[in-house]
Amino acid sequence: MEQKKSEIQKKRKKRKKRILFVINTMGSAGAEHALLALLHCLDCEKYDISLYVLLGQGQLMRHIPKGVRLLNRDYTELPVLSQEGRRALRRTVLRDAFTDGCLWKRLPYLMHNFRDMLHHHRILPEKLLWRLVADGSARSQGRYDLAVAFLEGGATYYVADYVNAAKKAAFVHIDYGRAGYTRNLDLDCYLSYDRVFTVSNEVKDAFLKAYPECEKYTAVFHNILDIHEIHQLAHVPGGFTDSFDGMRLLTVGRLTEQKAYDVAVEAMSLLKQRGRNVRWYVLGEGDRRKPLEHLIAARGLKKDFILIGQVENPYPFYAQTDLYVHATRFEGKSIAIEEAQTLGCAILASDCSGNREQICDGVDGKLCSLTAEGIADGIEWMLDHPEDRQRLKKAAATKQNFDMDEIRQLLELL
Repeated sequence: MEQKKSEIQKKRKKRKKRILFVINTMGSAGAEHALLALLHCLDCEKYDISLYVLLGQGQLMRHIPKGVRLLNRDYTELPVLSQEGRRALRRTVLRDAFTDGCLWKRLPYLMHNFRDMLHHHRILPEKLLWRLVADGSARSQGRYDLAVAFLEGGATYYVADYVNAAKKAAFVHIDYGRAGYTRNLDLDCYLSYDRVFTVSNEVKDAFLKAYPECEKYTAVFHNILDIHEIHQLAHVPGGFTDSFDGMRLLTVGRLTEQKAYDVAVEAMSLLKQRGRNVRWYVLGEGDRRKPLEHLIAARGLKKDFILIGQVENPYPFYAQTDLYVHATRFEGKSIAIEEAQTLGCAILASDCSGNREQICDGVDGKLCSLTAEGIADGIEWMLDHPEDRQRLKKAAATKQNFDMDEIRQLLELL
């Protein structure tokens, strides 16, 4: 009998801790890249790690570590921002909405939050749909030692409501209120978590305005970057293919309202009027492509403001650009800025939440107002002060954005 007890105890000691990560998609965006970097930091020999992608889609899946188990039965690597990919996402959302009558059960929730959005003159249908996606997704099996919701919305609702775990952690990557989230929308789900991690101090402050009672278990967990891989990929063939001989400007990010490309186009129009020899390149896709294309054509900038689209490896573009510009309306903590810093780019960014925490104005980059004039003036300053630009580049390259101690904060929950 004593021998059996001893064997059972040994088996318990040998059993790997089970960790589940849940994310909305694995498209090529900042949070998804940060998750990949985190997964590569975890020891699959020590932990039994699983990943569930709520919408079962995204091209980054091929990059997950070999020891990580994908729980999705059906998965497509279609890019989530491509035309075909968006159609696939719509089909998945419709399927989930009608699974087990989710739509009808959540009708009061949908109506209440839709009225709230109308009241605030800001309709965000994707925020409403995350609840239906979480309700209609396949249920996780078994019990985990730790379940991690790595993105707001669907993943956070799913882990809170449908995952059986001893401990639960949620990550917040955005300015909670500016992004359109509310406690009514979330149904107070963050109160059921053991720990909440925000990617910056400003994101933490914004989150705690909505959830002050979570202060004791909310901590900052900066994005993780694989710096060695970024430097390697920056020096493989790729990057700009035209023969432009002026100053190249680069922006990396989804074509969305948040990223303020409409203001950037107006800034470019001013620069051309002032006779500046510059060309602006944008890497990314999104639902604002057509309106932006119309605006670019209307301002006569087809050759000057170029929407390249999404690329597999953006790093050669960072390495070859003269100036990285990140003029956004708000941020959580921008992976694109961190990548630009890693590769020693001169950086101009709008003075907004998120950006101002990453850049010290005049020390390792410059901040500007989010106006056409403010952006254009900032770019001209960089053009006219090459020595200062070099100084800012060197300072950016020395920034340290992540401390391995932060991973211990997560694993302490085990």
